[in-house]
Amino acid sequence: MNKLTYILRLLTLLLFIPLSGYAQTAQKKPAAVPYGNNTQKGHYFATGGIKLYYEIYGKGEPLLLIHGNGGTIRDWRFQIPYFSKYYKVIAVDSRSQGKSVDTSGVLHYTQMADDFAALLTHLKIDSAYVVGWSDGGINGLLLAIRHPEKVKKMAITGANLRPDSTAVNQDGAAMITAEISRLRALQQDAPTKNTIKLLHMMEVEPNIPLTDLHKISCPVLVMGGDFDVIKPAHTLEIFQHIPKAHLWILPGAGHGTPHRFKTDFNQNIRHFFTHSYQKPGWMDWEP
Repeated sequence: MNKLTYILRLLTLLLFIPLSGYAQTAQKKPAAVPYGNNTQKGHYFATGGIKLYYEIYGKGEPLLLIHGNGGTIRDWRFQIPYFSKYYKVIAVDSRSQGKSVDTSGVLHYTQMADDFAALLTHLKIDSAYVVGWSDGGINGLLLAIRHPEKVKKMAITGANLRPDSTAVNQDGAAMITAEISRLRALQQDAPTKNTIKLLHMMEVEPNIPLTDLHKISCPVLVMGGDFDVIKPAHTLEIFQHIPKAHLWILPGAGHGTPHRFKTDFNQNIRHFFTHSYQKPGWMDWEP
C-alpha cells in the first residue's frame, strides 16, 4: 500500500466513525414515557386520609382514566398517548394501588369514587369525560351515581354490579378465592395484606342495585369482551338499565380490551365522546 492510499483510507475511517455514530444515535427510538412513575407529570392530592397520586398529560377538555384492581397508571400506556392529543388526560393510581398508599384494613369502591370526585373538585373541573376499566368501570358507575355533575360522558369495559355468579364467570370467582387463601398462608407483610384487601373487596363488592343505574344521566358506552370474566349477559344488563347507553361487545376479546384491541378501543371511545348521543330506531337503514 503506497503512502497516498494509506492516508486516504485513514481519513475515510476518521470521518466515517463519527458520522456512523451520529446515524446510530439519530435512529434510536425515543425513550418510553414512564407512565405511573413520571416525576415531571406526577402530583399528589390529600383526600380521605391518603395522598392520591395522579399524572396529567395533554391539553383540552378533561378526561379521567381509572384503572382496574391491582393496577396502576401504567395500565393506560396505550391510551394516554392517543387521548392526550385531544384531551387533558388525568390518570390516577386508585386508593391502595400504585403510589396511592392506604394502610387501612378495609377498602370500598365508594371510597374510590369519592376520591375521584374530590380530585376533580381540587383541579377545578366541573365535569369530565371518564374511561374506566374493570374495577375502574365500577368506580366510574359509582362516580356517575354519587356525583352525577362530575361526569360528562363515560366509557366502561369489564365492569360488574355484583360479585356473584350472575355477573362473574365461575373460573374468575374461583381464582380470586384461591389467591386469597394462598396469600393468607404467607407471611403477612404490608404488600401481602394490601393485596388481600384488594381481592377481598372483589369477593364481597360491588353491590349496586339496578335502580341506581337509572340515576345515571350522562351517556355511557358499555363495553366488554365476548369471553370476558364478566359475563356478556351481565354487561348487557348494565347497558339495558342506563337511560342513555350504547353497547359494544368486542368479538374474540377477554378482559383486556384496552390492550388487545387498543386501536379500535381508543378510536371508538373518541367517536362516542365527540358525537351527540342518539338512540336509533330498530329500522335505521337507508331507504
